[in-house]
Amino acid sequence: MSQDAKVAVSDAVRTFVRREHGLFIDGASQPAHSPRRQDVFDPATGEILASVPDADAADVDRAVASARAAFDARVWRGLRPADRERILLRFADVLEAHAEELAQLETLNQGKSINISRAIEVGATVEYVRYMAGWATKITGETLDVSIPFPPGARYTAFTRKEPVGVVAGIVPWNFPLMIAVWKLVPALAAGCTIVLKPSPETPLTALRLAELAIEAGIPAGVVNVVTGGRECGAALASHPRVNKISFTGSTPTGKLVGAAAVQNMTRFSLELGGKNPAVMLADVDVDQAVQGALAGGFLNQGQVCAAVSRIYVHRSKYQQIAGALADVANAMTLGPGLDPSAQVNPLVSAHHRDKVEAHIARAKADGLRFLAGGTRVDEPGYYVRPTVIADVPHDAALIRDEVFGPVLALVPFDDPADALRLANDTPYGLAASLWTNDLRAVMNLVPEIDAGTVWVNCHVPLDPGMPFGGYKQSGIGREFGKHAIEGFTETKSVCIAH
Repeated sequence: MSQDAKVAVSDAVRTFVRREHGLFIDGASQPAHSPRRQDVFDPATGEILASVPDADAADVDRAVASARAAFDARVWRGLRPADRERILLRFADVLEAHAEELAQLETLNQGKSINISRAIEVGATVEYVRYMAGWATKITGETLDVSIPFPPGARYTAFTRKEPVGVVAGIVPWNFPLMIAVWKLVPALAAGCTIVLKPSPETPLTALRLAELAIEAGIPAGVVNVVTGGRECGAALASHPRVNKISFTGSTPTGKLVGAAAVQNMTRFSLELGGKNPAVMLADVDVDQAVQGALAGGFLNQGQVCAAVSRIYVHRSKYQQIAGALADVANAMTLGPGLDPSAQVNPLVSAHHRDKVEAHIARAKADGLRFLAGGTRVDEPGYYVRPTVIADVPHDAALIRDEVFGPVLALVPFDDPADALRLANDTPYGLAASLWTNDLRAVMNLVPEIDAGTVWVNCHVPLDPGMPFGGYKQSGIGREFGKHAIEGFTETKSVCIAH
């Protein structure tokens, strides 16, 4: 693995990483009550990059109190919607001005390619902020033509108001730490809420920097707070009685715990959870397009994408051709650190997660599955897993049932599209799926039968700020993006006036 083409880390990033990081509460970095700290690692080398507080329940109390005081004082929700919009647009400008710094920080901490950090983590995020800022001026209720029959002759006018839900807890995963933090932060702010962000213990650095840049953009102190930490911190935030809404993205098992904790206080919650996402490739599929789409949909961010394709059902007439092409590309992909723009495969986020993915691969070997690519360990520093393609995977294999969340593709041939549809739907998950065909009739007939919150046709994984995103079944509750995101951070109040 070559290190020669690595991007030079900027002085601003080096300075930030070396800080004695605290919690971000009430507009500034604050020492934690908890004496515990957590090391943050560089996935490309396995070396310690930084350390952050492992916050306890008392720290969470302080952060929630800050957000509650800002909400009650109306320092944010009390602004004119147009003023909130302008500040959020300024926030987008600030993020854009710090784009390279944020991209480098994300790659150092998460391990992904600097190309992805620049284009998606920062580039797409800036577009998302600008899109969502506009919703601050477009939150509306409705008038109601009511027919209340008593007392005789009385007249009523009724309408609804959309009001900010209050203090939001945004719990963020490690796969896209900056982008998903903003997915929670900006619609909550557009709706007039205040927020406490909790990044993953593996990837806390960009959330801390994001909070500083929010202050620079003019967002008042206390409106955005960040607590870092592990299980105690997360449990305290999810169960906190003064939190009004939890927005969680992460694994299905953890999401169930968050939902159960929220219900004890009747806290509103939305969950964007795991997926075991299928692609169904019909007989008329464009082979080149399908191969490129499967590679992008399966290996983006080393497969550490909740919507990544992981099960590929291919019509038998094209099966060998597509399987061979996927294997050829996967075997030729180059490994290297995220700061090397030419590297095609980067490290996974942590040693723990690498070991989990390798355990799935070992189980597939023990089950006697046929490997076309990958399956051997990388004997280099860092948390690398080779891109893996496995053919002829039976439906009862663990590889078909379990979310791997790594660069592993399972290929299955089929003869009848109805059978492929049945297999694709036979999972507890329902986040996303893709259909590959040029047959319009097949598209229109099959799309309504696929159990998934998003169905792509002849592509896999593109998202847009205006396109709802979320899952069926155990892939979640609620939707991100567009008006659906805004509605998730508001309460509906009915008003009825007798006159």
